[in-house]
Amino acid sequence: MGRITEDLIRRNAEHNDCVIFSLEELSLHQQEIERLEHIDKWCRDLKILYLQNNLIGKIENVSKLKKLEYLNLALNNIEKIENLEGCEDLTKLDLTVNFIGELSSIKTLKHNIHLKELFLMGNPCADFDGYRQFVVVMLPQLKWLDGKEIERSERIQAMQNYSAVEQQIREQEEAYCLRRAKEKEEAQRKLEEEKEIEDKKRRNPGFDRRWYTDTHAALPVSTENKDHLQVLKSQEEEHVMGTLDENEDDMAFWNKPSSFTPESRLETLRHMEKQRQAQEKLSKNEKVKPPRTLITEDGKVLNVNEAKLDFSLKDDEKHNQLILDLAVYRYMDTSLIEVDVQPTYVRVMVKGKPFQLILSAEVQPDRSSAKRSQTTGHLVICMPKVGDVITGGRPTSKSVETTSDNNGEQTNPRKKKIERLEVDPSKHSYPDVTTIVQEKKYKPKSLKSQPKILPSEEDPDFEDNPEVPPLI
Repeated sequence: MGRITEDLIRRNAEHNDCVIFSLEELSLHQQEIERLEHIDKWCRDLKILYLQNNLIGKIENVSKLKKLEYLNLALNNIEKIENLEGCEDLTKLDLTVNFIGELSSIKTLKHNIHLKELFLMGNPCADFDGYRQFVVVMLPQLKWLDGKEIERSERIQAMQNYSAVEQQIREQEEAYCLRRAKEKEEAQRKLEEEKEIEDKKRRNPGFDRRWYTDTHAALPVSTENKDHLQVLKSQEEEHVMGTLDENEDDMAFWNKPSSFTPESRLETLRHMEKQRQAQEKLSKNEKVKPPRTLITEDGKVLNVNEAKLDFSLKDDEKHNQLILDLAVYRYMDTSLIEVDVQPTYVRVMVKGKPFQLILSAEVQPDRSSAKRSQTTGHLVICMPKVGDVITGGRPTSKSVETTSDNNGEQTNPRKKKIERLEVDPSKHSYPDVTTIVQEKKYKPKSLKSQPKILPSEEDPDFEDNPEVPPLI
């Protein structure tokens, strides 16, 4: 069961920097609170207080909240309206779905002169004949009741019929009180019977279905080893039978019809609490799953994909590297991913689950890189291989020298390396098609005949004939 503590209030006061003395709004709904306490001492400046869906059975310890304007106590176990006179600024009060049967207790709200809205739907008193007329007359300051505006004509009519309505309300209240007293006696009797059953189980040495442990401890040494397996088997069978019985009891509890009373709400909560404790105890007794083996004792690396992620490993020969594409979850935070690249394998921890893959070639961990895709969220790990490849543009000043013996084997003790030759694109010439059309236009050549070249006198075949006239 929950209680109102200082730590609980501070955790729900984050909007006020966890300062509680100046807190103006506080929400403590669905905390299984049974008693309303301490708030009037720690949070005097409260204006809004949410306490719906708890197990509060009495309105108390709020009279010092002078600034309180809105109080929500819906879905609780309240049976009477009281102790609200000190809330001078109370404007709205929500008591929806409680167990208020004493409708005459609303007279205490006359002192709350600023009260404008009141919610009582879902209470036994809301089913009384003349309920609305009685409330309208008793609280003249109200403007809204159960979400419906109170008109002037309705108020005048209620005042005219007040004497008859008051008599009806009194008779219905007495009948409800008698019925409620019987429900309390029945609930008390049932609670005592359950306690007696629990006491009998505690006095029985086998009530927890674990008595085999004591018997096993009392066995002689000679018979202990002999009957060890049989005892363990019996304990397991008994544990299974106990679990089945608990499931049957749980089904019987939920299928059993019950009236809607404060006691039934408390009984339901206790049953759920018992089931939760049993589940926690069972989870603690379960064996802890051993961690998955990634590397065997003899040093063998295993392929592991506990995270069950899709992946692909590519060999990029152009850049001499291995590329691992791991399909991690798209919207998962990168802080939940750990990458460890080793020369022969790569390991990725995704939310604590290992992914390990043996590589087909030795890589350089210090030059590896890991990135996340902004579109798919995939993890891409680039791992350069050991050993460089001759690529274009690099100077090749040193030539590779190899010596061979008579058998044609290399004398170099190092391992053979595959040498790849690539053509340097900077040294290879191609026709430049961009210069086919010259930017500078040349004049066309003339079609005149070219003058004949006169032979030189130094030519050995030259003859100077005087009869031949000179050329013009």
